[in-house]
Amino acid sequence: MAATEPRSTQLNPGELSARESALRAAFLAEVERIPGGDRLRRCIQCGTCSGSCPVSYAMDVQPRQLVALFRAGDIESILRSRTIWICASCYACTVRCPSGIKITDLIYGLKRIAMERSIRHREAPVFALSREFTRLIRRTGRNNELVLVRRYLMRVAPWRLLGMLPLGWRMWRAGRLPWRTRRIRGIEGLRRIIAKAETMETAFPRQKRTRFGHIGYAAIADDSALRGGAS
Repeated sequence: MAATEPRSTQLNPGELSARESALRAAFLAEVERIPGGDRLRRCIQCGTCSGSCPVSYAMDVQPRQLVALFRAGDIESILRSRTIWICASCYACTVRCPSGIKITDLIYGLKRIAMERSIRHREAPVFALSREFTRLIRRTGRNNELVLVRRYLMRVAPWRLLGMLPLGWRMWRAGRLPWRTRRIRGIEGLRRIIAKAETMETAFPRQKRTRFGHIGYAAIADDSALRGGAS
């Protein structure tokens, strides 16, 4: 008889692994921070978000599928996809969603979770671009595209800088290659604003959550809310 998985590690139907449960809890915490985030449970899988997205052709997981994977209990697949990094933040999906789901804000939340837990797509190092951009803004208060690209390539593909040397030489001779970025005036004030924004909580009340370890929408709100507020 073939060996079977020990019973203690097997999951009952509808239950999640400890890792997936932790990711789900982190995602639901992000949902709570979004005003109206509980509208996620209203998704009817119509595909309007995917059809409205101008960059969906480059995504490996369509916006509609993000919600489907959450319902199926597979948030890790979302975090390891290219999709959350490809999002152009145009809010077309949010504006056109017939259920009023704030998909773009949810994607931002997923990106925060992926960065905090170092979960990334092995062939989509765009998270490094986001991190370098954030560091540049914190340090100088402004963006310098040349410095940003240089720091990004040094982290993900330093050999590509060699192919850019001829262009860099021509730009340097023309005085168009600033290697440093001057800080803005009042940089400390900007840093305090960023620090405050990172610690702020929304004034909206947190929703009661139950059953982190189960799939579907049940964890977003209590049963009465799922029934439309009926007692």
